[in-house]
Order: sequence, then C-alpha cells, then structure tokens
Amino acid sequence: MAHTFQRARSEEQRAERRRAILDTAASMLTEMPVAQVSLNELSRRVGLAKSNVLRYFESREAVLLDLLDVACREWTEYLAGALTSAVDAQAPPRERGDRVVAVLAASLAERPVLCDLSSSQAAVLERNISPEVAAEYKRAAIANVGELAALVRAHVPELSEGDASRFAAYCVMSTGAIWTHTQPSAAMLEAYEADPSLAAMRIDFETSSRELLEVVLSGLLARAPGSASARASG
Repeated sequence: MAHTFQRARSEEQRAERRRAILDTAASMLTEMPVAQVSLNELSRRVGLAKSNVLRYFESREAVLLDLLDVACREWTEYLAGALTSAVDAQAPPRERGDRVVAVLAASLAERPVLCDLSSSQAAVLERNISPEVAAEYKRAAIANVGELAALVRAHVPELSEGDASRFAAYCVMSTGAIWTHTQPSAAMLEAYEADPSLAAMRIDFETSSRELLEVVLSGLLARAPGSASARASG
C-alpha cells in the first residue's frame, strides 16, 4: 500500500521517510528477488517521486545495502540466544563446533532475504554507490563480522580471536556464493526434470552451508595452538 507524504520539514519527518523507504523495500524482497527490485517500483509503492526517494538514499543499491546491514544485525541478535540454547558448554570442541555450525546453517536457510542480499553484495550492491556510502557500509559489515566472531568464540573458545574472525568472514562470504548456486533458473529446473542424471548438480543450501562450515571450523580447530594436530605437526 502506497504512503502519502507531505514535504519533510524536520529531522523526525526525514527519519520517518527513510524508515518508510526501507520498510517498503523489505516488503518487496519478500515478494521478489533482489534483481527485480527497481527504484521505480519502490518509489511507486512508498508514495514518493523517484527524485524524492533519492533525497534519502543515493541509489537503489544504497537502500539494499542498508537492508543487508539490518538483516545481518537481526541475525546475530537471534544467534546470541540460539547458540546458547543449542551448544553444550561441556561437550568436546569438535562437537561444540558442529553444533555452532548447525545453528548458523539452519538460521541462514530460514532467512532467504539475507541470503539473497548477501549473494548480490559484491557484484551488484557495491557498484552504484559513492565512496561515502561504501565506507559506511563496510564499517557496519566489519562490526557485524566482529559480532559473529565473538558469538562463535564464546562457544568455541579454543579458537583464537584471529581464527574466529576468519571463520566469521568465511561464513558471510560463502553464504552469498552458496545461495546463488542453490537458486536454479526455470531453464535449469526444466533440465533437471528432463534428465534425472543432472540432479546431482542441484544442491541444498542448508546442507551445503553446514558441510562447508564444518570443514572450515574443524580445520581451524585442528591448527589451533595446543590442539593434538598442531602438536603433531610441530
């Protein structure tokens, strides 16, 4: 439903316009993939001329980067409780690591908008923005990765701060890549149906994410100072 706005004359009104734009874009993403979200349709739905939308966000990509930051922060807020409930602090490191990974993969699979935005981040969303917006987004992204790293290390303290940060960064980067490969086009779906031998190329997002992150985390644990593997190689 389109909003009807008068000219914004205060900071509060301008903040309201920004929230309306973001909320409308978020609603659109529940109906369509990132690639189909246009500035024209966003403007129409929010009830502002496109030129007025551009007063608050310099481009479609700037809107979507803001939404990606919001989605990442909401995800880490969820993880704070979910990991505490799922991970047994008395379990061995490998078991704790596998439980952490299972929660990450399952929670990402439940957030298709976050995954879709992540898959478009580097190739699309970071292209049509100013250096100022780019820097603002990257600062937020660094903070989000740091929060994720801290959550992981809270349950797998055998990881160093550096390794926890590496794991968190790999998690974020792999999410977008795996999501892209688990969203086949209509032509690919038709090809899979016509030739069952091709079905091996169709992968499940949650399963693939969990398997990849298990390998990364177990590898980091094996290389951690004091681990049996690290002592053996030393």
